[in-house]
Amino acid sequence: MKAFMDKDFQLNTPTAQKLYFDYAAKMPIIDYHCHISPKEIAENKTYESITEVWLGGDHYKWRVMRACGVDERLITGDATPYEKFEAWANTLPKCVGNPLYHWAHMELKTYFGFDEPLSGKNAKKCFDICNKRLVEEKLSVRDIIKMSNVKLICTTDDPIDSLEWHEKIKNDPTCEVKVIPAWRPDKAVNIDKGGFVEYIQKLGEVSGVKIDSFEALKKALSLRLDHFCAYGCKASDHGLDAVVFAPCTDEEADAILKKALSGGAVSEVEARQYMTALLLFFGREYARRGIVMQLHYGAIRNNNTPMFKALGPDTGFDSIAKPDCAMALSRFLDTLNCDNLLPKTIVYAMNAYDNEVISTTINCFNRGGEPAKMQLGSAWWFNDTKTGMKKQLTDLANTSVLANFVGMLTDSRSFLSYTRHDYFRRILCDLIGTWVEEGEYPCDMEFLGKMVQDISYNNTVNYFGFDVN
Repeated sequence: MKAFMDKDFQLNTPTAQKLYFDYAAKMPIIDYHCHISPKEIAENKTYESITEVWLGGDHYKWRVMRACGVDERLITGDATPYEKFEAWANTLPKCVGNPLYHWAHMELKTYFGFDEPLSGKNAKKCFDICNKRLVEEKLSVRDIIKMSNVKLICTTDDPIDSLEWHEKIKNDPTCEVKVIPAWRPDKAVNIDKGGFVEYIQKLGEVSGVKIDSFEALKKALSLRLDHFCAYGCKASDHGLDAVVFAPCTDEEADAILKKALSGGAVSEVEARQYMTALLLFFGREYARRGIVMQLHYGAIRNNNTPMFKALGPDTGFDSIAKPDCAMALSRFLDTLNCDNLLPKTIVYAMNAYDNEVISTTINCFNRGGEPAKMQLGSAWWFNDTKTGMKKQLTDLANTSVLANFVGMLTDSRSFLSYTRHDYFRRILCDLIGTWVEEGEYPCDMEFLGKMVQDISYNNTVNYFGFDVN
């Protein structure tokens, strides 16, 4: 029997162990997609308790607590920090096979030096040890980032964001990590969702453009994109229910926008036409500016209406959809390609069974002189499990070129989530090590070691063009 989560955790062969310890483990981290707060980095936030930094905002944990019947008061309610922590500690041992079990113990060991299996039995001991580190030793956000060997972070920012916190970080010589914004214009795209009109009005105020037409909307968004590029923006991100493709003329998009702005009801067809027109505009702008386009699709969000009204979005009530987006994705990319304005693109599927659909589709748009232009995104959200990561890596290897992969991202609101990169690297090394040990690939450690380092770090730097010096 192996020891619980020892140094060889997930590394089941000598080849895997060598690849990890000699090559992967020492590579820095580039977090090119996350939801952490630039304000908290700028202010170098410290925390009052482990509950705040570990459980606050973590809807992964909230979901399993609810599944175990934990009262909402102990999850998002007014319970004390220790009551919430104890409820989580009592939940965790039940999470056999869930990546949360591994992540939780990796985080406790890495950042707090606590290496016991957490349960209700030792909850108070763990709580006190972690709080001592946080409060007495003042473990701050930047301390956590430095401990994690993170070199660059792309936060996720709305076009109307002033980027004031990025300005403060940029001008702070004591901040050792580079932090740049990523463009997330979902609220401008979602013409069929609540708050659209109010958002467009705010966008007009921030950009200084009176948005009364589709042309004016594009001008306002272009000005805001200029603002983001001035702060080093290298990536966009779109959270889509589904990839849509319903082409229309700019005149038709203009009429649809004006209808929405005047308070009229936009039909499903009209919404798809408007979204297509705006996403094509974005794609062309990204190509002109050298910005990577990231498309995340396939989530059904806010399933539980009463809880959405009570807590808002991103609180643990989303699920996996199965939209048929293959043809839409193909037509969307091909339209940009025909204009010679197809940007570097990463496509992520919420449903793991779409991996091969995405990979075979996007690979139709690679071309000579631009290696790995089109990328199958890393295992995302419900898929960043051991099995999900292995499936994504295997599907990518089967249908494309694994060595070109840009690797793992955090996609988290927690600064403690950087251990997910270590989790990914162990799984990557174990998968490749298994292929070698089973005679499916030669034991060329010079090549394989470099490939592992590239996937862990170098490919990301080169693909996005990040300045990490």
